[in-house]
Amino acid sequence: MVKRRTAQNTYYLVNLGCSKNAVDAASMAQLLDESGMAALESERQAEVLIVNTCGFINAAKEESVNTLRELARRKRPDQYLIAAGCMAQRYGAELAAKVAGLDGVIGTRRWMDIVDLIRRLRGRKDPAPLYHLPTEATVVGSDEHGALRASVQGHSAYLKIADGCRRPCAFCAIPLIKGTAVSRPPDAIIAEAQRLSAQGVQELILIAQDSTDYGHDLGLRDGLAHLLDRLTTESDMAWIRIMYAYPGAVTDRLIEMMATRPQILPYLDIPLQHGSRSALLRMRRPANVEWVYRTVEKMRAAMPNLAIRTTFIVGYPGETDAEFEELVQFVRAMQFDRVGVFTYSFEENTPSAEQPDHLPEAVKQARRDHLMGVQQAISLAKNQALVGKTLDVLIEGQGDGLTVGRSYRDAPEVDGYVIIEGDAPTGRPIIPVQITGAMLYDLVGRVEGAPTGGVLPLTAVGEGE
Repeated sequence: MVKRRTAQNTYYLVNLGCSKNAVDAASMAQLLDESGMAALESERQAEVLIVNTCGFINAAKEESVNTLRELARRKRPDQYLIAAGCMAQRYGAELAAKVAGLDGVIGTRRWMDIVDLIRRLRGRKDPAPLYHLPTEATVVGSDEHGALRASVQGHSAYLKIADGCRRPCAFCAIPLIKGTAVSRPPDAIIAEAQRLSAQGVQELILIAQDSTDYGHDLGLRDGLAHLLDRLTTESDMAWIRIMYAYPGAVTDRLIEMMATRPQILPYLDIPLQHGSRSALLRMRRPANVEWVYRTVEKMRAAMPNLAIRTTFIVGYPGETDAEFEELVQFVRAMQFDRVGVFTYSFEENTPSAEQPDHLPEAVKQARRDHLMGVQQAISLAKNQALVGKTLDVLIEGQGDGLTVGRSYRDAPEVDGYVIIEGDAPTGRPIIPVQITGAMLYDLVGRVEGAPTGGVLPLTAVGEGE
């Protein structure tokens, strides 16, 4: 008989991957807590070990497998190891074959059944892994068992408004993993925003695979604008940030909503992926580059202080020198505030995997480095233009005589920081900060009680003196 050394009804949860994965992990943790289980910070004494895996690109897959293998290596017979999340959903039995000692596999589409899976593991007779991998689209609403679909980090919270995706991008495996897009009910989202605000959350970050597709399955026209209208009138959230907009889906009503509702930050994350029409066509992405120019011009006219974040893929199969140069010139012309550049990652069973002329890794990396160098000069110039301005800053932490926060221009984890000299006033999560210095991605500033004339409104930041 194995001598039991675990603490009964306890779990240890590791989350890997993006903010959307973090929301699923937080929701699973809530359901586990409500079932009577307790979270532990170490796997040593936990009865159940859970890894919420990421399966988006090869590096993420490797990290997921290695994390599971390490836990399996140290796991005792009286512990259960469960793989959850994207890689579990996509690969299932393959993952169990790679990780000896894996007890359970639960995918992204039924994360809400984690408690039931653990009960089944405790009562199983056969040591073979148990699988819970339904293939239907993610179920939302009442089937979420009342779990809060948010991940809270300090004064900020990622709130998931939809899951899955119906876009045809040739390089992306998300539809294979998540299924088609399914929007969460507006009433549930509003109730969660109110709950988060009551908990002291200042910044609500709306996330989905494609936030601008929100509500299409609910019969809503301009669903994201509709949701924002309700959020700004039915909740007390100080900041609302929009992530993952889709090119071609930014409507005039959405622009108007962003420009006229002060709670909505003048910040938009809109992954464009390339600046060459021919490359975009192979990617099966919106290829109307002129739409980008027109829409960004329209947005900047409505919000002169608008901060735009985007991402690009370099080294996509067949990308020529001319196409890459088009992308470089596009970035120079558009003067984006924030840019992420990724090298193309081969994803099996996606249309891009079958395309010819895959590029060497060295070429992809060289192109990434070049494009990042172009953007760094733009980023520095934009930051330098803010010196002397005053920005509202959401405080994230302090110590050793410095305080760190983020302005409206900075989404958590992917953008820069405002580094403040000295300690910030207590009891005020958002404070005015005068910008005194600029770096490639970060700003430096000092707290001011109230500058003469008051803090510049967001609509004035970045304009001339």
